[in-house]
Amino acid sequence: MAIWFNPGVQPADIAPLGKNTMGDHLGIVFTEIGEDFLKATMPVDHRTKQPYGLLHGGASAVLAETLGSVASSLLIDNSKYNCVGIEINANHLRGVREGLVTGIVRPLHTGKTTHVWDIKIYDAREKLICVSRLTVAIIKKEF
Repeated sequence: MAIWFNPGVQPADIAPLGKNTMGDHLGIVFTEIGEDFLKATMPVDHRTKQPYGLLHGGASAVLAETLGSVASSLLIDNSKYNCVGIEINANHLRGVREGLVTGIVRPLHTGKTTHVWDIKIYDAREKLICVSRLTVAIIKKEF
């Protein structure tokens, strides 16, 4: 059974969330929504590389935070609540020079006021390149 507030949500439904954002600038594209996961890709190119030609760790962190934040937004009633990242860490395990990387986010904790997400990023050969954890605060909207 899907964990999402709207169980029928599709990647095309959330694509507008990224318009004119850091994720849009870096080429992040949501590709799949499963029962308890969200998947997105990001190119390894001039926007996402560091000076030595490798995927920049900060770009991996952007992919991770984008996935976790959007996943939180899919769990809540957006008419009543906002979600904001409050802590992220990332361990960079392997370098990537080209192609697409794919991030997959799954929940570790989904409480009323905080969510904690596990994000794994893989290269095109499906080798694990980064593991990240994101904590998101759920904040009631002020009307």
